Amino acid sequence: MNLQTLPGLFISHGSPMLALDPEQVGPALERLSFNLPKPQAIIVMSAHWESQALEVSTANRPETWHDFRGFPEELYRIRYPAAGNPALAEQLLFLLAEAGFQAHANSTRPRDHGVWMPLLHMYPQADIPVIEISLPKYFSAEKLYQLGQTLRSLRQQQILIIGSGSITHNLSTLAWHTPDAEVPHWATEFRQYVVQKLAHQDYEAVLDWENLPYIQQNHPSLEHLAPLFFAMGTGHRFNLVHSSFSMGSLGMDIYRFD
Repeated sequence: MNLQTLPGLFISHGSPMLALDPEQVGPALERLSFNLPKPQAIIVMSAHWESQALEVSTANRPETWHDFRGFPEELYRIRYPAAGNPALAEQLLFLLAEAGFQAHANSTRPRDHGVWMPLLHMYPQADIPVIEISLPKYFSAEKLYQLGQTLRSLRQQQILIIGSGSITHNLSTLAWHTPDAEVPHWATEFRQYVVQKLAHQDYEAVLDWENLPYIQQNHPSLEHLAPLFFAMGTGHRFNLVHSSFSMGSLGMDIYRFD
């Protein structure tokens, strides 16, 4: 089989409502999938699986987890029944151990919306195996970057690697009922700074997250930015795939790393 190298991706997965109202990012994800060779498998680190230790889902067919409340009933009926891949998960655990990462198998973890939400738009047939890996709370930005570097070689096996979070994520500032609300300056300036540094391959400036402009306004907690550090490690060359904002300050950027 002639396997093609796939990129690493950072995807801002947005509100769960994007499953019903895809706005601009749903079509962007769909176009992205059309422009890529079909993956043999997909590995996703989601902002919504924070853990004490690094974990890898080894489930054969994880449940679809609606890990949110207060949304329309229609949203809770959505399922993303893609299979897992226990054999690849074991390969992943071995690769991580060889690189000095202590990782644990988890056979019971359901799939959170940070995983199934973007894949619903990219691969709606749910016919590609998906493995989720956790986001250890104690990992530094540099260690997450090194984790991405460790998995980089899997791209050559036609495996798509995704960090799923959000380029900006401050729920207290969102205009929930105004999707096209004005974007605050602190969100645009933060996003522009990060993109500029990535475009110039100044990854160190992004990994130095404490000194990013307006970091507290954009990320009161770091879990939605952290998957970007992981995705950065998966490739050398940065490309901006999509940029938009939802509900004012919620950044919906998609980045590609080749």
